Amino acid sequence: QVQLVESGGGLVQAGGSLRLSCAASGRPFSGYVMAWFRQAPGKEREFVAGMRWSGGSTYYADSVKGRYTISRDNAKNTVYLQMSSLKPEDTAVYYCAADRVLLNNNWYATGSYGYWGQGTQVTVSS
Repeated sequence: QVQLVESGGGLVQAGGSLRLSCAASGRPFSGYVMAWFRQAPGKEREFVAGMRWSGGSTYYADSVKGRYTISRDNAKNTVYLQMSSLKPEDTAVYYCAADRVLLNNNWYATGSYGYWGQGTQVTVSS
């Protein structure tokens, strides 16, 4: 049973930084794809960043490119999202997602991921 548990959200002023964590458990993740999504009130859930657990390229939404960094720690079985230069429009619930196979190689679709965490709230004040 795959479990993803996010943490690290909170309230931060515009221009500040936060690091989100996604602790993964339940099976070896070496072949998995991992991603972060976010959902603001009244909006659809959107892709933020993604990577393969085995390493290689990382992928980002245009809105966060240059400000966010996705990474993972194999020893801790944890994926991180380092967020900097935060803006009020970054306010959302952030979700960790995973799957063994990326359907249609589409990082951006919520349907590409079968496993989701419960989310962590990030609020950026102006």
